[in-house]
Amino acid sequence: MAWSMQLWPFTRKSLAAPEPALEAILGITPTASGISISVLEALKVPAVANAIQIISEAVASLDVHVKRIEGGVETEVTDHPVLTLLRGDANEWTSGFELIRQIMIDALVSDAGGMGWVNRVEDKAVEIISFRQGVLTFDTDTDTLERKYRLGNDPIPARDVIHLMPPQTRSPLNLARDAIAISVCLDRHAARLFSRGGRPSGVLQFAKGMAEEAVKKARAAWRQTHEGEDTGGQTAILYDGATFVPLSFNSTDSQFLENRRFQIEEIARAFNIPAPMIGDLSRATWSNSEQKGREFLSYTLEPWLRALEGAMNRALFSEEERGRYVVRFDRDDLTRADLSTRATVINSLISSQTLNPNEGRGWLGLPPRDGGDKFLNPNISAAPGAPKSAPTPEDANATE
Repeated sequence: MAWSMQLWPFTRKSLAAPEPALEAILGITPTASGISISVLEALKVPAVANAIQIISEAVASLDVHVKRIEGGVETEVTDHPVLTLLRGDANEWTSGFELIRQIMIDALVSDAGGMGWVNRVEDKAVEIISFRQGVLTFDTDTDTLERKYRLGNDPIPARDVIHLMPPQTRSPLNLARDAIAISVCLDRHAARLFSRGGRPSGVLQFAKGMAEEAVKKARAAWRQTHEGEDTGGQTAILYDGATFVPLSFNSTDSQFLENRRFQIEEIARAFNIPAPMIGDLSRATWSNSEQKGREFLSYTLEPWLRALEGAMNRALFSEEERGRYVVRFDRDDLTRADLSTRATVINSLISSQTLNPNEGRGWLGLPPRDGGDKFLNPNISAAPGAPKSAPTPEDANATE
């Protein structure tokens, strides 16, 4: 049954009433601090740029696999054409690494998410293209949230689009815009404080009143003597009973570094990333660094990886292959311990016959060896195929 347009009220974007994402692009998004934060302005904050770079490059750096599902068991496929697009070149000018990284960056900074168009020939994916923002767009049904995609002005099937939507329908960058604006305020205040002085170091007090012209001359003389680049340490000479009263920092100024560190923590919370990973090492120790790495995989990357795998599974396979093949990212790259620990764990798993030697060698990136597919405990079993030594005359005499 064909649905009429009256039953599908899709929303459309308009410059007359721009959405938050469009306001961000135009640089007109208001914040509580009064500073308009565009994406470019937000990326000038080191903590923001670092968080986006770490998440996007961590996902793009993971090894990608295509697996076939048979009887509920996933078997790796090494010659599928989709694997070439994701591991090699997604198109003639973009590698698979760059494509995945760009999709992740767009999902982190834009409410529209990260998208890639899958070009098909005879229902087979031959290339994936990531367009600049505004070329590949979509309208959303207000009731069912179904998305209708357009490439330029031409409608395209939804199954031809890899679309990674941000959580909560808003990107982490837009949700953290006020926290980012405060960081910008702190950066600007630091620049003024250490360049031309964000506050005066003191005031000159005169016991008797002075005419306007006298005040100008006194100010000019003081600046010439004590505010130049080469005037540090000179003796101050005061006239007409003047006194110099230094101004001390108040509690907020004295905790300026603490305020800036707190904003790093705020931005880390917005991107759901451990603060030590974006440079806040105030609470990092040798004992908790490994735990923070596991938290980064479990709580930061895993939700993005699940969503990205689902988006790729919907768009990259033909109708015949959908449900039979899946894309999987290898999480082991982020959970590998040092070589000594890995060797101990692999040896323990082989001894308990949980893994065979060839599977353990695969964890180390080594090729299989003959006889390594058997599940044996090397601590109590002789190596298969080990040559037996010929009996010596001494052994024969001993038996007699």
